[in-house]
This record gives sequence, structure tokens and C-alpha cells, in this order.
Amino acid sequence: MRQGTGRSRRAMMAGAAILSAGLGGCINIAAPDEPIVIELNINIRQEVIYRLAQDAANTIDENADIF
Repeated sequence: MRQGTGRSRRAMMAGAAILSAGLGGCINIAAPDEPIVIELNINIRQEVIYRLAQDAANTIDENADIF
């Protein structure tokens, strides 16, 4: 190893420590002033529900002994 390598490595480590210490104060975490809004667009068609209800009624009629 050359003599200059140790010094430059120490200088880099010192620079990284100073940089990370300086950036540590820049991060702020705060609650938002306005409430968080989640919009869900859900459409359920009555036709689908009616078909499922009819299928369920048919299944119950066909298997009355297990219900």
C-alpha cells in the first residue's frame, strides 16, 4: 500500500460522516394539514346480484337436504 491511500480513505470517511450529519437535520416529518382522502369508485350492478341470488336459490332448492 502507498502512504497516501490511508490518508485519502480517512478523509473520505470523515467527509461522509460530515455529509450524513449535515443531511440528518434536513428531514422533517409532520402530519398533513388536510385530512387524507381516499376515493373509491365502486359500482355494483343490481343485475349481477339478482343473478347470484337466483343461482343461490336454485342451489338451495336442488340440495334442500343439506341446508
